[in-house]
Amino acid sequence: MGRIFAAGGIVMWPLLLFSLVAIALIMERCLFWFRLNRRQRSVIQDILRTYRQAPMEVHSRLKKNINLPIARIFLEALEIEGASPKQFHLALASAMQAELPQLRRFNTVFATIISVSPLLGLLGTILGLITSFDALQLGNIGANANLVTGGISEALVSTAAGLVVAMGTLLFANLFRGLYKRQIALIQEYGGQLEILYEMHYERQQQLARGESYVHS
Repeated sequence: MGRIFAAGGIVMWPLLLFSLVAIALIMERCLFWFRLNRRQRSVIQDILRTYRQAPMEVHSRLKKNINLPIARIFLEALEIEGASPKQFHLALASAMQAELPQLRRFNTVFATIISVSPLLGLLGTILGLITSFDALQLGNIGANANLVTGGISEALVSTAAGLVVAMGTLLFANLFRGLYKRQIALIQEYGGQLEILYEMHYERQQQLARGESYVHS
C-alpha cells in the first residue's frame, strides 16, 4: 500500500485527507440514523396515544425524548398555548423547517468530496503524463525508462484513487439522502396525525368554554 500511495504522486495527499474526512462523517451519520430509526417510531406512537388520552402529560414525554428531531418539532408546536388549528399547523411546519439542517448535516461536504476527488485524480493523471513525456526526450535514445513508467504509474494510480474515494462517498451519500426523505415522510405522517388530535382537543376546549359561558350567563 505504501508503494501504491507513493506511486500516485502528490495528489494522493489531498485524496487521503478527503477519504479520512469522508470515513469520519459517514461513521457519524450512520450512528445518527441508527439511533434515530431504532426507537423513533415506537416513541412517537406512544406520544400520540398519550396525547389522545391525556394531553397534559404529553409535554413530559416529549421532553424525555428531546434528542429525537420529531419530538422537538412536536414540543415546539405544542408549547404555543391557545393556538388555533391553523396556527398549530404553521408552528408545526416552522419547527420542521428548523430541524432540516440537522437531518441534512454534512451533505455539502459529501457533495464536495464527490465532485473534487475525480478532478484530483484527473490532475494526477495529467501530472503523471507530463512526467512521462518529459522523460521520453524525443530525439535522444537514452530516455529514462524509470521516469516514464513512474509517470504512467502516477497517472493510473491517482485516477483510480480519485474514483474510489468519489464512488465510496457517493454510495453513502445516496443512502443518507434516502434516509432523509424517509424521515421527512415520517414527520409529515405523524405530524398530520398530531394535527387531527390537536384539532379534536381544541374543539372540545372550545365547546367547554362555550358551555361555561352559557352557564354563567
